[in-house]
Amino acid sequence: MKWHRALHELAVTLRSARSAGDVYSYAPTTTQLTRWTESELGGLVPATLSVAELARWRSFDEREITGFYYRPPSRFTGNRPVLINIHGGPAEQSLPVFLGRSNYFVNELGVAIIYPNVRGPSSYGKTFLTLDDGTKREDAVKDIGALLDWIRTRPELDADRVMVAGGSYGGYLVLAVSTTYSDRIRCALDVVDISNFNTFLKNTESYRRDLRRAEYGDERDPAMAAFFERTAPLNNAGKITKPLFVVQGGNDPRVPRTESEQMVTRVKQNGTPVWYLMASDEGHGFAKKANVDFQSFATVVFMKAYLLGDAPLAAPGKP
Repeated sequence: MKWHRALHELAVTLRSARSAGDVYSYAPTTTQLTRWTESELGGLVPATLSVAELARWRSFDEREITGFYYRPPSRFTGNRPVLINIHGGPAEQSLPVFLGRSNYFVNELGVAIIYPNVRGPSSYGKTFLTLDDGTKREDAVKDIGALLDWIRTRPELDADRVMVAGGSYGGYLVLAVSTTYSDRIRCALDVVDISNFNTFLKNTESYRRDLRRAEYGDERDPAMAAFFERTAPLNNAGKITKPLFVVQGGNDPRVPRTESEQMVTRVKQNGTPVWYLMASDEGHGFAKKANVDFQSFATVVFMKAYLLGDAPLAAPGKP
């Protein structure tokens, strides 16, 4: 927000489920709101886009966890499959903003999307921020377990068709959920993941290590290193029995590709279907349009095959 010094108006950029980002000005003396831009939605009709609802559920410790829930259009009947999309950070948070390409999942595939804000985001207060630090990391995984419980109480949702997705730290949570609640999900999409905090802290760029140690724990402490080994998705990969799609940038300085590659190798040993998409010209997530398009199309195919079940299943280890 910015004040206009001469006109005494407040300028605001507003993003919402039906606006990718538009500029407004507000005059407090006259209460007049003026819209200055019309964001380009690529042919989407704003009125048809799902608006987020605030969902609330109780976790294992009776703490309230919230998230944003997008319902598919009413033309989709019956219990709807669910995509749980977990934010990274972990101090970041999900907001009810424009979904972009994810509108396709809701409007065309009829998939409900839930963006949970599990413990850790900075905007919920200092206590909530630290509830997942160090050896409390698994408590954030339990928040997703509680969300799975909540989904089962919703008559419009299909608790037997749930997909988890996330990137970076969210990718770690996807892997942790896949090992802890494998019997309660249908498939998973993991983007630039952390598969073992010991190897991650060893291989991430040196300028980031101390900052990440303050959040995750210091792997140089034998007790912490032992905790990392015990809880690492990599070391619990044998429990992953549902299809996994791993996406990685070949030049990622934050979460090196070795984190994804070691996980892919381990999960394939289960005979579990594993798709691996690596772009050699990308870093921490895809940015180039051709790569973003390819990832999006591949994700749709993966969801149709394993979440919706209306496409032939791939052989283990092959897309």
